[in-house]
Amino acid sequence: MLDFMQMIASGIAVGSTYALMGIAMVIIYKTSEVPNFAQGEMALISSFFAFMLLDQYGLPYHLAFAAALIFSILLGFFLEFSILRRAKEPNVLGLIVITIGIEMILLGLVSWKFGADPKSMPFPISPWESFAIGNVFVSQLEMLTLVVALIIMVILFVFLRYSKLGVAMKATQQNHIAARIMGIRTNRIMMITWGISSFVGCVAGLLIAPTTMQPFMMWDPLLKGFAAAVMGGMTSLPGAVVAAYLLGIIENLFGGYVSIEFKSAVAFAIIVLVLCIKPSGLFARHYIKKV
Repeated sequence: MLDFMQMIASGIAVGSTYALMGIAMVIIYKTSEVPNFAQGEMALISSFFAFMLLDQYGLPYHLAFAAALIFSILLGFFLEFSILRRAKEPNVLGLIVITIGIEMILLGLVSWKFGADPKSMPFPISPWESFAIGNVFVSQLEMLTLVVALIIMVILFVFLRYSKLGVAMKATQQNHIAARIMGIRTNRIMMITWGISSFVGCVAGLLIAPTTMQPFMMWDPLLKGFAAAVMGGMTSLPGAVVAAYLLGIIENLFGGYVSIEFKSAVAFAIIVLVLCIKPSGLFARHYIKKV
């Protein structure tokens, strides 16, 4: 029973990271209906930017992390404005290929600048020191990740549900042309969406970096976040969050009781199962577009 509760706690902790990456992908998909496969590398380069400020320039934590978050927002603005917007009459497949191309470019830049060797990210709290909640041990970094993730989730949910900008983002996703006719500046909405998504991804990257920092560190969180977004529904923010925590718990239990080697495959087995049963996801409504 003790091992079971420990695996549940660890699953919730890792699920927070998946949730942040899933949210970042959902934010862009809700506006453009295109999954952004460059999301992980956008977080990667922002995290390494923070590492550079800390390691090479000796900035204090709060300034380096704040600068990295601002850099991530500007990066999202730049990629949407200079690359995505310049595509000539792109279809969904073309945009997906563009995001994959951005992913490889950013990965190459990080590998070229910082090398492939693992780095040690300076962080104000230790990722290895733990405290006990009853008989369950939770690291300080895991608790910080959970708290930060929950705060961001609540803020984004309120923002997208009740703010004018959030409603404009939803309108742009449902009908780009109609939104523009109604006076919504859809190009600006797209740019802001990429900035917000990049910011959320950067938060996830900064929380992952203290335990593992190397050029491929965001691949697994990105794939698991995408799996959670598909499982919960690519247009449902709460759905992606719930699915991310379920995914973290399920894969931890599978690794503990069945096979640690096939632990990572659980996420994709769940995707296949969900898409066969409910293609729109567990928590999203199925919309039918009429011409």
